[in-house]
Amino acid sequence: MSLTVTPFYASLLGLQLIFLSLRVIRLRRRSRVPLGDGGDETLLRCLRVQGNFAEYVPFCLLLIALAELQGLPVWPLHGLGLALLAGRLIHASGVSRDPEPYRLRVIGMFLTFAVLGFGAALNLLLSVQALL
Repeated sequence: MSLTVTPFYASLLGLQLIFLSLRVIRLRRRSRVPLGDGGDETLLRCLRVQGNFAEYVPFCLLLIALAELQGLPVWPLHGLGLALLAGRLIHASGVSRDPEPYRLRVIGMFLTFAVLGFGAALNLLLSVQALL
């Protein structure tokens, strides 16, 4: 079985990571801060958005890919992919602002945790079914 759904979302999320990274680079140049945040609140926010993205997205994509390889139907795979993409966009939008609309951070993380939780549960279920 080949992957068809996961690469689509991995590509979109990869583009988002490029955007987040370029934003950090631009702010570093403008603030003349080569390492850390230099006390710049805006740079700190952008660094955390990028870091949070890099912390959660790879494992979520791995869970989606494993579920796809185990034969999960296309519609739940798209549901996981869309939830992850939306969650990361909403989280980035909220945390990047000052003052931060905290509700956007919560919604973004809820969607990300939902992908982690459902992805893990689906993979467990598919694994157990394969064993029986």
